[in-house]
Amino acid sequence: MIRSMTGFASGKGAFGPHSWTWELRSVNGKGLDLRIRVPEWLTGLEVALRGTLSKSLSRGNVTLSMRLSRDEADAELALNEAAMANAMDALVKTQQMAEARGVSLALSGATDLLAMKGMMEAGTDADDPGPLVAHLTSKFPELLSAFIDMRQTEGEALAGVLTSQLDQVASLTEQAAEMAAQRKDKMADALRENLARVMDNTQGADPDRVAQELALIAVKADITEEIDRLIAHVAAARDLLGQDGAVGRKLDFLMQEFNREANTLCSKAQSADLTSVGLELKAVIDQMREQVQNIE
Repeated sequence: MIRSMTGFASGKGAFGPHSWTWELRSVNGKGLDLRIRVPEWLTGLEVALRGTLSKSLSRGNVTLSMRLSRDEADAELALNEAAMANAMDALVKTQQMAEARGVSLALSGATDLLAMKGMMEAGTDADDPGPLVAHLTSKFPELLSAFIDMRQTEGEALAGVLTSQLDQVASLTEQAAEMAAQRKDKMADALRENLARVMDNTQGADPDRVAQELALIAVKADITEEIDRLIAHVAAARDLLGQDGAVGRKLDFLMQEFNREANTLCSKAQSADLTSVGLELKAVIDQMREQVQNIE
C-alpha cells in the first residue's frame, strides 16, 4: 500500500503538573527532512523522537511541534532565596536611611516579605526531566500511528487516481498501435512509389543505396518499440502501485520514461491522428507525474 507524503495528526495529554499538545505534519520532499521543536530542558526527548520518525518514514518534509505547560496550582512552591536576600538587604538599607533622618518605619514581617512578587516560585523538573521524557516517548507512537494512517489514506486516494490515469495511457497506447498498424501498408506502398520515382529520374544512382536510405526512413517512422515500451511501463507502474513501502522515487523515474516514449512517438507520428494521440499521452503522463510527486 503506497503512502502519501502529505499528512497531519495532533494529540494532547498530561503527566503530573504538566500538560501538552503536539502536532505532526508533513508535505512532499525529495528526501526525509525532520524538524522537531520541543523544550530544550527535556533532555533526550528530541533524539528519541527523531529516531522513531526516521525508522517509520522514508520521505517528506516533516515537522513535529509541541507546547508544554505546567499547572502552577499543583506545583510545589519553593523559596527564591536570591530574591529574598536582595529584599532583606534593601530593607536594612532603607531602615538605616530612615534612622539617619529621624524617621521611624514600621517593621516588616515574614508574611510581608513572602507576599512580595517573585519570592515564591513553582518548583521545576528541569533537574530531573527523565520521568516526563519517558512518558512523552511512550505516548508518541499513538500520534505517529494516526499520522501514518492519514498518509496511507491519502496514498489510497492517490493510487486510485494513478490507476485511472494508467488506464488512459493504456487505452491511448492501444489506439496508437492500431493507427500504426493501419498505416503500415500505406507507408510500404508510398516507399515503393518513391523508390520507383527516384530511380526513374536519377541517372547513375546506386539502387541498393537508394533502397537502404528509404528503408532507414521507414525504420525512423516505425513506433513499434515505443508502443512496446509504453505497454511495459504501464505494467511496471501497476506493479509498483500494488507494493508496500516507499515507491515514490521509482514511480518518478518511470514517469520520465513514459514521457520519453511519448515524445519519441510524436516525433515519428507523420500523421495528424497519431500526433493527436501522442499529445494526449503527454498530457496524461504530465498529470501522473504531478500526482507521483506526493508519493512517499
